Parts: sequence; C-alpha cells; structure tokens
Amino acid sequence: MTFKMSTTPKETKRDLSKRRHSSELLDILTSMTSGALAGAVAKTTIAPLDRTKIIFQTSQMHFSIKNVLMVISNTVKEQGVLALWRGNSATMARIVPYAAIQFAAFEQLKKVLSPEKRDGPALTRFVCGSLAGIIAAFFTYPLDLVRARMAVTQRGRYKGLLDAIQKIHIEEGTKKFYRGFVPTMLGIVPYAGLSFLTYETCKSTYRKWTDGQEPNSMYRMLFGACAGFVGQSTTYPLDIVRRRMQTDGTHGAKNPEYRTIISTVKSVLRNEGLISGLYKGLSMNWVKGPVAVGISFTTYDFFHELFRKITARSQ
Repeated sequence: MTFKMSTTPKETKRDLSKRRHSSELLDILTSMTSGALAGAVAKTTIAPLDRTKIIFQTSQMHFSIKNVLMVISNTVKEQGVLALWRGNSATMARIVPYAAIQFAAFEQLKKVLSPEKRDGPALTRFVCGSLAGIIAAFFTYPLDLVRARMAVTQRGRYKGLLDAIQKIHIEEGTKKFYRGFVPTMLGIVPYAGLSFLTYETCKSTYRKWTDGQEPNSMYRMLFGACAGFVGQSTTYPLDIVRRRMQTDGTHGAKNPEYRTIISTVKSVLRNEGLISGLYKGLSMNWVKGPVAVGISFTTYDFFHELFRKITARSQ
C-alpha cells in the first residue's frame, strides 16, 4: 500500500510532463508545416512578378509598366513560359524552411513574451515578428542569394540549384553566400516586425468589433495585404541594395562601388536617382507584395487551424 501511494504521484507527474512536452513539440511542428505550405503557395503564385522585379532591381533599366510587359514578353518568346518561374526551385528551397522557421518562431516567441494574453501589446508583436524574421533569414540567407543569381543569369549558366551553389563556391568563395547579409538584416527587422504587427493588430481589432468572432478568409487576405504593403514600402530601398550586392559580378566584372551598403547607396543615387533608383520596382511590389503576404498569412492560418483540429480529435 505504501509503495503504490508513493509511486503513483511520481508516475502522474512524469506522464503530465511527457504530455506537455509532446503537446509543445506537436504545436511547433504544426506551426512549421503550416508556415512551409504558406510560403510555398505564396511565392509560387507571384514568382513571375518576383523574377521580373529582380531583373529591374539589378540593372539600370528604366522601370515602367511598358518595360515590365516587354521583359515578360521577351522572356516568354526567347525562353518559354516556364522561364518566368526560373529560379523558383531555389526560391522553394529557401522559402519553405524560411517560412516554417519564421512562423514557428513567432508563435513560440509570443508564448514567451506574452504568455497570458492572446494578442499581447503592439510592441510585443513587433519584437516577436522582428526576431522571427532575423532567425529565419540567418539560416536561409545563402539560398536567397543563389535564388537571386538564378533569376538574373542567362539560361544555361546554372544547371540547377546544386550546380549554382557549387559554381558560386568554386568561383567566388564561401563568403559570397553572405554578400548583402547586413542590409538584409537591417531590412528584416522593420519588415517582419511591421508585417506581423499590422496583421495581428488587424485581426485583434476585428475581434473587438465583432465580439470575438474570427475573421474569414477574405478579411485575412485583406489584413495580410495591408501588412505586406506597410512592411515592403518601409524597407524597399534596402531590398534594392542587397540585390545589387548579391548579383554583383553576374554579368561580367564586379562593380567596386557595390562592396558596402553606403557605397552601393551612393552609386545608385548618383547614377539613377532616388525614386528611379532606390525605389525602382516599388509599384510592382505594391501589386505582388500585398498579394504574396496576404496569401501567406491566409494560408498559414487556414492550415494551422486545420492541423490543430485534426490533432485535437486524435488526442
């Protein structure tokens, strides 16, 4: 009798601890899977516009709707329709782990920094979003560089993702994989922070106005579009800088002015001006950015809720 009474509480605590850890692990896996699907769906949808934007960002070609249509038309004529998705394999290799890490990190950081509140204060949302973006970008940045290279090079330069990685490593060295990393980090803090802050704030406000009801897919898409618009408009110049630094030397001799952030900014301003240089392609981003972020957040919420329901039924 004494032996049973002494071991039962210990077994119960152990079981509760295992169940709690199992639940936490399942929650992380659910967030990562939902994030991976969200990133893949969103990026594949806007891949042609993304590739076209990178071509403008990395050249001195004047940006206009006419030139955008010309680039797309010439790409299709010379290389076929599938060329519009050139570099998308590198995009998927990057965005799947990036989105998985970012969304999972955001959910876990919210639990740590605001454990007792569903939404938490605005500053907490911003900090969680920024940190999640930094963590995800740090682990996936080399793939972002490879993807940019594959998007702007001629067909045949790289046979595929692995071939691109191997050639960049042999021809330019390992350090090249983190070229443009600093402006990326400078940009990801406000971008990811403002994106998550805007989206979460929109959802929180909607729940207050509707007595706790959750927004439907249409509203989630709208909130995500607003988040994408705010985040990308704020950090766009840094996106131009990192693309120039990432793709420098792709079409011949390297530009010595693209070695640092400051020298790159000065070069772009001197040769192309403020609006036509550092904000080149922003109007296209106002189309593709909100669409991509809207699809991403909506897809994430859909699968996250779906997986939670499935796991709740199985327990």
